[in-house]
Order: sequence, then C-alpha cells, then structure tokens
Amino acid sequence: MTSHTNEFGQAIGFPLEFTGPWPRPQGITLPGCTCRLKRAAPEHARGLFDSFSHDQSGQNWTYMPTSPALDFFEFEAWFLSTCLGEDLLFYTVFDRHEREIGIASYLRINPNVGSIELGWISMSPLMQRTVMSTEAMYLMMSHVFDDLGYRRYEWKCDSLNAPSRATAQRLGFQFEGIFRQCVHYKSRNRDTAWFAVIDTDWPALKARFNMYLDLTNFDSNGKQIKRLSNF
Repeated sequence: MTSHTNEFGQAIGFPLEFTGPWPRPQGITLPGCTCRLKRAAPEHARGLFDSFSHDQSGQNWTYMPTSPALDFFEFEAWFLSTCLGEDLLFYTVFDRHEREIGIASYLRINPNVGSIELGWISMSPLMQRTVMSTEAMYLMMSHVFDDLGYRRYEWKCDSLNAPSRATAQRLGFQFEGIFRQCVHYKSRNRDTAWFAVIDTDWPALKARFNMYLDLTNFDSNGKQIKRLSNF
C-alpha cells in the first residue's frame, strides 16, 4: 500500500472513499454448480444428523466448541439453539441430490468496518475432499465481496488444527499471526491462528477459483485435473 502522511509528517492509513456501514448479509440462497447453500432452517436437522453420522469416530468434532451428538434429538436441540439465531448466520450446504451435507456460518459481522468472519465450518464425510467443499467456501466468499462489498473476510481456528490452517491457506487466506491463550473450550486452552482475505486480494483469488471450478478442470468421473493451488 502507498504510504500517506498528514500535515504533521506522521504516517497514516490510506484514505477511503466509503466508510460504511456495509449491508448485513440476509441469508439469501447461494447457488453453485455442485452444491448450493441455504440459510439454516429447522427442517435441515435430520438430514445433517444423518450426514454427520457417517463420521462414526467423532473426530470431525475435535476442534469444534461442542461434542458430537449421540442421537438425533440431542443434535436437533443443539442445531435449533445454535444455528438459527440472528447473531450468527448459518448456512446449510446441499449437494445435487438435495442432501444436507454440511454447515458454515458468517459470524462477527461488523457492518461499520466492513468485516465478516467465516466459522463453524463442519463438513460431513459426504462433503470432505470433494469439489463441493471448495465451491461452498467460494460461494460464501464471493457473496461477501461481490454482493456485499466488504473489505475483510476472516478465518480463525485452533492453532493446532493443522487441516483447518492448511485449508485456509489453500483457499487464499493469508496468515496474520497467533493470539496466544485467546479462548478456552472443552476445558482446554486454545491459541487462535488468524487468517484473512481483503478486498484487494479478491480479484486474483476469484480468477483462480473460476479456473479451478470450470468444468474443463474435471474428468468424466468428476475428479479434478489440476488442484486449486496449481492456478
């Protein structure tokens, strides 16, 4: 960024043409080629529970604030109390067969500064390591920058969660540091790793996503030809 100075010769941030507020996301449906995202609703609970049940070990919940539900009624109670509020805007991810296969949320939505965090990402085994997982994250990022015009999109995770950190960087989030002893959960400490994409990063990232998600990048069995990192 070009440096700026004020009348006192002090270094200051670059000027902004618009200083907000930015619009809040309203939970509109985000359609894609391999999946679509709909605002979380009570009727999604059963399908999500069935999809998450494919993880019989429960390891997908290690870094989540909650533990895996043992039965549907326990899961439904958690889903209704956590995923349907106004402060966190949860999406349910659907595949082409209209199965609920994962969730993700916009949180720490700050229209006054144009910043949103992505969190509560939980992908069932039906979604993991598929193009759907990448496209779902792209759709949420595109909505933030293209539709809402935000300046900053954040990703935070337990610093020990190596898969989450790798995914953030694969998707184009830049590592910004570790906040030590930031929070605690499940009676253990969490140092939080911070990542972000800003609006000036987005045009190049969007071009990469579009090349990766293009149908020509997948064979007749739907297997990727080139990884996202190769674009």
